[in-house]
Amino acid sequence: MKSLYMGWILVTALSGCASAATDSGPTDAQIAAIVVTANQVDVDAGKLAASTSASKDVRSFANLMVADHSAVNRSATELVQKLNVKPQPSQTSSELQAAGDGNLAKLKLLKGAAFDKAYIDNEVTYHEAVLDALDKTLIPDADNAELKALLIKVRPAFVAHLAHAKHLQGQLK
Repeated sequence: MKSLYMGWILVTALSGCASAATDSGPTDAQIAAIVVTANQVDVDAGKLAASTSASKDVRSFANLMVADHSAVNRSATELVQKLNVKPQPSQTSSELQAAGDGNLAKLKLLKGAAFDKAYIDNEVTYHEAVLDALDKTLIPDADNAELKALLIKVRPAFVAHLAHAKHLQGQLK
C-alpha cells in the first residue's frame, strides 16, 4: 500500500506536467529541471536499494538504475550548460523531489522481502509515470531540438527499465 501511495504521488506530480501543458506547457528550463529531478529521485532510491536489498536481482536492478539515470543526468547537465540554460524549478519538479524524499523515508523503514517489493512496485509505477510524461508533455513541449532529441534518445531506456521492473515484480509476488 505504501508503494502504491508513493507511486500515486509520482504520477500526480508528473501529471501536473501534463496539466501545465494544457496552459502553456513547461519551458525548456522547467523540462530540464523535471528531467534532472526525476532521474535523481531514481538514483537515490537505487542507491538505497543497492545497499539494503537482500536480493541479488533487486541489487543488480538498483545498480543499473543508478548507472543509467546518472548517465542521463550527466547528458542533461552537459546539454543545458552547452545551451546556457539554467534548469528552472517548477511545481512538478518540487512535487517529484518531495515524492522521492517521501519514498526514501518509507523504504528506509522496511527490510527484506517487504523492502524489495515496495522498491520494485514503486519502480514500476515510477517508470510508467515517467514514460507518460515523456510522451504527453516533455517531448512534445520541448522547444529546443537538442533537448527534444535527448528526451527521445533516453526514452527506450525507460521502456527497458519498466519491462525489467515488471519482470522482477512478477518474481517477487
